[in-house]
Amino acid sequence: MKMRDTFIKPMHPEGRRFVAIFAAISLVLFLIWDPLGWVGLGLTVWCYYFFRDPQRTTPTRAGLIISPADGVISLIEPAVPPAELGMSDAPLTRVSVFMNVFNCHVNRAPIGGRISAIAYRPGKFLNASLDKASEDNERNSLCIDMADGRQIAVVQIAGLVARRIVCFVTPGTEIATGGRFGLIRFGSRLDVYLPDGVAPLVSIGQTMVAGETVLADLTSDEPRRSGRTG
Repeated sequence: MKMRDTFIKPMHPEGRRFVAIFAAISLVLFLIWDPLGWVGLGLTVWCYYFFRDPQRTTPTRAGLIISPADGVISLIEPAVPPAELGMSDAPLTRVSVFMNVFNCHVNRAPIGGRISAIAYRPGKFLNASLDKASEDNERNSLCIDMADGRQIAVVQIAGLVARRIVCFVTPGTEIATGGRFGLIRFGSRLDVYLPDGVAPLVSIGQTMVAGETVLADLTSDEPRRSGRTG
């Protein structure tokens, strides 16, 4: 791997407009006062870094559920999937991945299948790490039908800083495990509702890599892991 590839990651097209705006402002700031220009340049570099879209090596074994987002596991608890998806009203295990402003914010499918439903709901912009953010915040919910007939729900949740949820797919789309399906700008959270009887193989506080870290295994009878990463 070239050193350039280590430090310079591809940028998602969603970020081009923002980087251009930051760069233009930086030029104006340089004309006003050099130190301000350097601050603007630093923010431009950060903006590019925020919208990075690195390649990921996704596990290919059947049955693996992969993290849909970079970040840290903030919650693992039983919860009913969003009503707007029309899924069962029985509680499922919800695993929440919190993304800060330094994480890569491209969202990836936790498992392959067919997107059977997408539902957007406006809401508040509370801190995405809070439990009530799942209910009160702006969100975009997806239901993925797997080959075996089971379903998994993925919910993009806007946060205190995030003000724009972007979804790249539509109902009927066939998506592969680790495939890009969306992006949330400037800090947010992803909730995954595991199928009934499937236990998470992660712990609260664990760092996740979208498209790579195994979240759960449909074929495993291993019990839910206890504890908290310190």
